[in-house]
Amino acid sequence: MTAVGRRPSGELPEFSYLEVATGAVVLERVDAGEVDLAILDGESAPIGGLGLAKQLKDEISDCPPVLVLTGRADDAWLATWSRAEAAVPHPIDAFRLVDAIVAVLRGRHAA
Repeated sequence: MTAVGRRPSGELPEFSYLEVATGAVVLERVDAGEVDLAILDGESAPIGGLGLAKQLKDEISDCPPVLVLTGRADDAWLATWSRAEAAVPHPIDAFRLVDAIVAVLRGRHAA
């Protein structure tokens, strides 16, 4: 499913997002260069988003930034292990999530 999102605070241009159900589709899309930011659920099964983030970083030479949603704030060390650029813990705070997305994308566009 693709949808157009709104600009947070006018800092980024309009964007679209794609929601997928499997790690295989994430790998396919990232490998094809179709992803500017991957937001992965660290608690998903059978392969969690943390493991998938690590796999993306290990296997894709020009991997886009990854933000992982962790089960709790104490799981931030797992996000570091996965090489994700950002982590947001559950329960998800929409403002914190948007701030993390903007920070990651701002850093990517500045590079």
